[in-house]
Amino acid sequence: MAFLANLLGYVLNYLYNWVQNYGWAIIIFSVLLKLILLPFTIKQQKNIKKSAKISEETSKLQVKYKNDPEKLNREIMDLYKREKASPFSGCLSSILQLVIFISVFYLVSSPLTYMKKIDKTIIDNYKTELTESGQTSSYPEIKIIENKSQEDENVNINMNFLGLDLSKVPMQNLNDVKVYIIPILYIVIIFINTKITTNLTSKNNKKNKNENKNNKELKTTGEETTEEQMESIQQMTNSMSYMMPIMSVAIALIAPLGLSLYWLVSNLLQLAERITIDFVSNKINKAEEEK
Repeated sequence: MAFLANLLGYVLNYLYNWVQNYGWAIIIFSVLLKLILLPFTIKQQKNIKKSAKISEETSKLQVKYKNDPEKLNREIMDLYKREKASPFSGCLSSILQLVIFISVFYLVSSPLTYMKKIDKTIIDNYKTELTESGQTSSYPEIKIIENKSQEDENVNINMNFLGLDLSKVPMQNLNDVKVYIIPILYIVIIFINTKITTNLTSKNNKKNKNENKNNKELKTTGEETTEEQMESIQQMTNSMSYMMPIMSVAIALIAPLGLSLYWLVSNLLQLAERITIDFVSNKINKAEEEK
C-alpha cells in the first residue's frame, strides 16, 4: 500500500506544483486516476451482467444436479468456460478498489511523506516538537503543515480550497459548520450512486428473468426454487452494496477534508461512468437483437 501511495504521491505533487492548490490538484488527480482505471471499470460492468446470468444458471444447475456433486462441479466449470468468465473476476476488481482506497488514504493523511517526499528525520523532529508543546493529532503531518508552513517552505501546502481548509477533520472541528459541506455532499452522492447501481443490477436481473419466462420450457418446481434463490441473492447483494458507503462515510468524518474531496469527485465520476456504460451497453444489445 505504501509503495502505491508513494507512486501516486509523485503524480499529486506534480499536479500541485502546476496548479499551486491542493484542492484543485486532488480534483485533477481524481479525474486522471478514473481515466486510468476506466478499462477496469468497463470490464467490471460487463462482469456484473455476466455474473447475474451465471448466478441464475448456477442455481438451476444446483437444483438439477443436487444429488450429483461431481456432475454439478463439471457443469458449473463448463458454464464459466462458455461465458468466458472467471469465478474470481469480481474478487480481483474488489481487491484493486480496496488497494487504491487504502493507498489514497495513506497519501492524503500523510502528504509530507508521500507527496512532498520530506525526509523522515525532519518529519519526526517536527512531530516531537508538536508533542512536547501539547499539540497532538491523529494526523501529525497535517498538524505540521498547519503549524510549521510559515517557517519552513518545504512543508507548506496551500490547502485553502474555495474557502474551505482541506486540512481540517470534521470530528475535531465540531463548531465549524463549513467542515461538513464536503462530507454531506459526499454522503448524498455515494448513496445516489449506490442506489442507481443496485437499480441497474436489479433491472438486468429482471430482464434475464423475463427472458427465461418467455422460454418454452415448462416452469418446474426446481425453476421456482431457483427464482426464490435469485431473489434472496439479490437482496443480500443489495444489502452488502451499502456496507462500503457506510464505512467510507464513517472514515470521512474522522479524516482530513482532502480525502472527502477525493471521494466526492471519484463518486461523481463513477456515477457518470456507470450511467454512460449502461446506456452504451443497452444500445449495443438492442442493435445486436435487431440484426
